[in-house]
Amino acid sequence: MVIDFHTHIFSRAIRDNRSARFPSEPAFKLLYDSPKSRLVGAEDALAMMDEQGVDKSVVFGFPWQDADTFRRENDYILEVVQKYPDRLIGLCCFDALNRAAAAETARCLDAGLSGVGELAFYENGIDEAARNALEPIMAICREKACPILIHTNEPVGHMYPGKSPNTLVQIYKLVKAFPENKIVLAHWGGGIFFYNLLKREAKDVLKNVWYDTAASPFLYDVDIYPTAQQLAGPDKVLFGTDYPLLKPKRYFGDIEKSGVSAADAAAICGGNAAALLNL
Repeated sequence: MVIDFHTHIFSRAIRDNRSARFPSEPAFKLLYDSPKSRLVGAEDALAMMDEQGVDKSVVFGFPWQDADTFRRENDYILEVVQKYPDRLIGLCCFDALNRAAAAETARCLDAGLSGVGELAFYENGIDEAARNALEPIMAICREKACPILIHTNEPVGHMYPGKSPNTLVQIYKLVKAFPENKIVLAHWGGGIFFYNLLKREAKDVLKNVWYDTAASPFLYDVDIYPTAQQLAGPDKVLFGTDYPLLKPKRYFGDIEKSGVSAADAAAICGGNAAALLNL
C-alpha cells in the first residue's frame, strides 16, 4: 500500500479567489502569491493518486490565522474524508497561536479526523510562544493517540518561500517538551535525526518522532533515504510529497536511485504510515 502522508487541498472558495485571503493571511500570501503555486481540491488529488499509483493520501489545508477560515477549511477536509473514506485520511489545520485552536482540535478529532497538521510557525520559528500554544493541542492528541505534523526545515542552505526561521534547538525543545506525543516533523525534520548519534539524551528525546519526505527532491540528495533510515530508524520515515508541489513519481525515482532495499522502500512508501495511523 502506498500512502502519501503530506498533501494539501483547498475548498473551491479558496481555489477560486486566493487573493482575497492575502491581506489577512501573510503566510498564505508568501507561499501562494505566485500563480505557479497550484491550489487543488480533493478530486484533483484523487486523479493524481490514480495516475501515480497512490492508494491513500493524508490531506489537510493550511494553518490559517482566521478562525472562520480554518473552521470552513477543516469542514471541507471532513466532507471529503467522509466522501472518500477508502482513499483520504484527514488532518485538521489552523494557526496554533489562535485562541480557538484547542477547541478546533477537539471538534475535528471528535468528528472523525485522524490527527493535526501541518502546523507551521513561518514568522518566528518554533519559539517559546509556539510551544506554549501547542500545549493544549498536544494534550488532546495524546489523549486520542493521534499524530501531529509540524512544519520544520533545514536552518542552513538556500532560502525559498516558506522556509521558516526555526533552529535545531527550537525543534529539539519542541520534541523534548512533548515526549509522549506522536510527532511527525515535515521536510525531514531539518535533519535533526543526525543527533541520534549522540551518546546521551537525544535518542530518548527523539524516540516518538517520525520524519516525512516532503519537498525532498528540491532539498536533498538521494542519499538522505538510507541515511535517515540508519539514523532515525527504518520505521520512522514517511513518504510525503507536499502535492501539488511535486508528484509521487519524482520521489519513487529518488528512492530507487538511493539503493534502499525493496522492503525498506515499501516501509517508506506506506508501511510506516499505516502503522502510525493504525490502518
